[in-house]
Amino acid sequence: MSSTASDDLGKLVLRLSVGLMVLLHGLGKLAPGSMDRIGSSLQAHGLPAFISYGAYVGEIIGPLLVVLGLRARLGGLLIVANMLFAIGLVHMDHLFGLGRSGGWALELQGLYLFGGLAIALLGAGRYSAGGHNGRWN
Repeated sequence: MSSTASDDLGKLVLRLSVGLMVLLHGLGKLAPGSMDRIGSSLQAHGLPAFISYGAYVGEIIGPLLVVLGLRARLGGLLIVANMLFAIGLVHMDHLFGLGRSGGWALELQGLYLFGGLAIALLGAGRYSAGGHNGRWN
């Protein structure tokens, strides 16, 4: 397998794994009351509750773009922005903590954050709906 083909295959694996995990996490936000809980958290930090709908953008639309490989860089940036909000609003108390197993307390959030960043930097690759070309792919 050539270097380019393996690079594109690696990008596909990254896109599918990060994109699907974040998407499944985001689908839970469709449950009744989820937006109310997020809105309350935002209001407690002095932000308007309507920003809670950004969770749909960062956890459903962004991951769909990433999985499809259509504007994947933009999708990766949406995931990054979403995770920065989540860490800043909900998880700051755990930022420097360790979990029960000894790993970073925010390892899941970190995986989403840095996986989204890697996708934003690498792009979708050849095995994508958008193809290899394009500034945002």
